[in-house]
This record gives sequence, C-alpha cells and structure tokens, in this order.
Amino acid sequence: MKAAVMYQQGGLPQYTDFPEPLVQNPDEVLVSVKAVAIKHLDKSRASGKHYSSDAPSENGRVIGGDGVCLLEDGTRVYGLGVSGMLAEKATIHKSRIVKLPDNLDDITAAALPNAVVGAAMGLKFKADIQQGDVVLINGATGVTGRVAVQIAKYYGAKRIIATGRNQQSLNELLSLGADETISVLQDDESFKKQITAIHSETPIDIIVDYLWGHTAEMILACIKGDGSFTNKIRYVSVGGMSGDVIQLSAANLRSVDLQITGSGLGAWSKAQVDELFKEILPEMFALAAAGKLKVDTIAMKLADIAELWDLEVGGGQRFVVMV
Repeated sequence: MKAAVMYQQGGLPQYTDFPEPLVQNPDEVLVSVKAVAIKHLDKSRASGKHYSSDAPSENGRVIGGDGVCLLEDGTRVYGLGVSGMLAEKATIHKSRIVKLPDNLDDITAAALPNAVVGAAMGLKFKADIQQGDVVLINGATGVTGRVAVQIAKYYGAKRIIATGRNQQSLNELLSLGADETISVLQDDESFKKQITAIHSETPIDIIVDYLWGHTAEMILACIKGDGSFTNKIRYVSVGGMSGDVIQLSAANLRSVDLQITGSGLGAWSKAQVDELFKEILPEMFALAAAGKLKVDTIAMKLADIAELWDLEVGGGQRFVVMV
C-alpha cells in the first residue's frame, strides 16, 4: 500500500510503499482510509517533541492518528488509529468509531474531531461550562480556538472574548460567536487594560488557553483579586504555542477562587473519553452537517505529503490529506 512514512524524527515523511497493517486483537478492524487531517499534534509526535511520541523505528512508521475511513461493509466512519492513518489501509479501534452523517463531506469530517477534542473536552469536563458563563479563549485564531468559540456559544456562554494574533481571523470570529476580540500583538499594558476592563464589567468564569507563556501570565495578573469575594474562575490549559513555562504569583492562587487544570492526552478519564465518542463527536458531526459548526480546510493529496509537510497556513485553516 502507499503511505506517508517517517523514517527519522524531525525529518520529512516520505510517500512510499509500506506493508499493510495487521489486525492484532479483537478490538481492531482493518479499514480503507479516505481522509486524514494533519494537526500540530501529528507534527509534534512525528518530531519526537510531544510527551506521547513513539520511540523512533529503523523501519519507519506511518504517521497520522485519526481520520475518515470505510469499514469492510462500506460504512463511512471516523476512527482513531491503532496503526498510522496516513495510508491506504489502517487498523482502528472498534470502540473508537463514530458513524458519519451522509451529508457531511470527508474533508470536514476529518478536520473537525481534533478541534472538537481540544475545545469540548476542556469546556465540558475541565471547566464545567454552565449556561450564562463568560468565557475567554486565549489563542482563538487557530483551528481549535475557532471551533472552541462556536462550541462555547452552543454550550450557552453569555459572553465570549477571543484573543489571537491574526487580525483577519479575529474579525471572522465575530461572526462565529465571539462578542469581543483582543489582539495579542499590541503592547502589554494595552492588552492587560482590555482584559481588566472586561473582567471588571462581567467577571470571567472560564479561560481556555491555547497559548500559555507570556499571555497567560498577563491574563492571570488581570484576574488577581484584592481581598474581596470573587467568582470561581476555571483556567484550562490546552496548548502551549507561546511557551511551556510561566511564572505564577502565589497571590493569584490566594486572592481569587481560581482552579487551574489542563486538558489533553492523559488528563481525561476513560468515562469522559467514552462520552466523547458516544455523544460529543456524534453531536458535533451533526451540527457540522447542518452548517452550524464550521471549520476551514485546505485539501491535499497523499503523494504531496513531503512537499507540504512544513507549509504553514494561517487564518485557522487545517490541512486535510485525501488518500
């Protein structure tokens, strides 16, 4: 079969022939792959930089973690890979399959799940979002951030504030559910002044953070209390695009009812992951099929994987490989 194979961590994947994967246990099934999204997670794991990265293999490894595929009987599903998914054939977990709506195209179906995971799991299970909450999404101009704005609105957020670098994407977020946008490219004092004013007017209940780093330090400084009663703030770290380490004042933890947690691989319970596949993903696929959840995509061919692997796209678009 043809596949995208990584022979060296940090190198470029190669479009080449590779042996078909074999089913190893009763929870696996062999499928024909139709579309696979390339995410930051895939690139980070392929480079060996992610905490869940596999050890290097001398014989090479097919990359890609999930995608749209066909079961033997022709049923079209989204599946989580056991073997690498950027290939003509793959093995997936039988317990991690979601049947796709007939009117949802392969490209959107492949692009959406990772963003849903990065948004819904944090909002629902880590932040315990409630009707009427005020939500700040730090780093909302990427694919997952844009989906998070839409899901927060769907889950009942009263006010959504979105921060980010890309001004065009920030403008577009206003039509996707954001009530206000704040550029992280302005000077620190202007950024903090805007956050402080919003928090004073309508106290922020939830912060979903895809950037971390210096912007997280500034946001935390803006919500620090003065000794009076405060609302409970749930701060959820989902990504670290601006840095993996921050300085955190102990006064932040003592002066406000603050809960800091993370949402990512290893941070969810088995029951929560089961709910993701049984309820959350089917619900979000249905919303997308109805045109109520949008994700911007760029389609490419599997044969072009090496050429396009390092190409950066802005404005919250996701590459999807058609197999």
